[in-house]
Amino acid sequence: MVMTYRGDDGGRRMPPPRPAAGRPREHQRAQMMPLPGRGRSPYDERTRPMGTREPEYAPPPPPRQDPPRRPVQDDYPPSRPPRRRRWSIGKVLGALVLVFVVFLAGIWVYLEFSIKRVDALADYSGRPVAASGTNWLIVGSDSREGLTAEDEERLATGDVAAAGGGQRTDTIMIAHIPDNDTKPTLLSLPRDSQVAIPGHGKNKINAAFSLGGPKLLAQTVEGATGLHIDHYAEIGFGGFAKIVDAIGGVEMCIDKDMDDTMTGISIKAGCPQQLDGREALGFVRMRHSAATPRSDLDRVANQRKFIGALVSQIASPGTLLNPFDFFPLLSAAPDALTMDSGDHVHNLAGLAIAMRGISSGGVVTTTVPVTNGSAENWDKNKSKQLFDALKNDTAVPDNVIVN
Repeated sequence: MVMTYRGDDGGRRMPPPRPAAGRPREHQRAQMMPLPGRGRSPYDERTRPMGTREPEYAPPPPPRQDPPRRPVQDDYPPSRPPRRRRWSIGKVLGALVLVFVVFLAGIWVYLEFSIKRVDALADYSGRPVAASGTNWLIVGSDSREGLTAEDEERLATGDVAAAGGGQRTDTIMIAHIPDNDTKPTLLSLPRDSQVAIPGHGKNKINAAFSLGGPKLLAQTVEGATGLHIDHYAEIGFGGFAKIVDAIGGVEMCIDKDMDDTMTGISIKAGCPQQLDGREALGFVRMRHSAATPRSDLDRVANQRKFIGALVSQIASPGTLLNPFDFFPLLSAAPDALTMDSGDHVHNLAGLAIAMRGISSGGVVTTTVPVTNGSAENWDKNKSKQLFDALKNDTAVPDNVIVN
């Protein structure tokens, strides 16, 4: 019996052929239809109709990254922009003080390593022991070192041979700085004073410098006065004139016309007036003039007077704060000055501070008491009183002060 399959149209159709024996029967895969409103189903691959091409998919999207976390500070209001630093008055003053200190330190280093040195002070058998206060030996030599022939003629330094040859001293002073509140003392030793020079017998005190230089002169002064010399300072002709010219001259009062018949230098009377380097050198050396009837005694008095005016002017604000005076002075000082190898700039500063009072009477100025106007022989009793007062830092008796 043959079964027939009737379709919808009523036609007769043959049933589909059966698979051949030995072949597995293939079941038609059911195709799932997507629901309305949905995209591709994860089952699309499995339900793809037979004979269709495998679809091409785009590369997978990159892995999802979480948005960066906001910094904690973002949760707070934004901070104000940094304020510009303002210089307070204290900071400005502090900066100025620092600059000033550095400037002074630079000057100290410059002078410390520029000033010439000499071995002037040495220990020896029988040397006076150090006592109260501090003693400086200040020497003004007739050294012409560094001077040209034109300089010597302009400054009227004279002929070395005519002066007896060698190097001599026109100025010999002891500056005593006490350790207490007594006044400092500036003491002049007349250059023609007859004293014992170690190894050379008795001679004029300035001959010691010619015979043995600063070391023999210091030993001679210590032996004659009994004072221990702690520091040494020397200045020559040329250096002296350069320092005076560097600060624009020194203001002085000249009571009488001064005409030196030996050097030919003339200084007219006047008060005040500025002495330049040439005139200043003539003033401190002059003794052959009607204005200096006591010869060397008048000369040493004028030397102390001039040193007082010079130190006061150098230490004044008008010089220290004026670059047109200060820097030329700073340049001239190292070539003009010679100190002992053991001395330093701060020692020199202490001397300058102590000697500032010469013009105002704050410093005792005197000459070693002598027996006559030639100033060759010292008064033994009065000289001893003077030297004892300096040793013990006591006031110098009025009866031994000679001006």
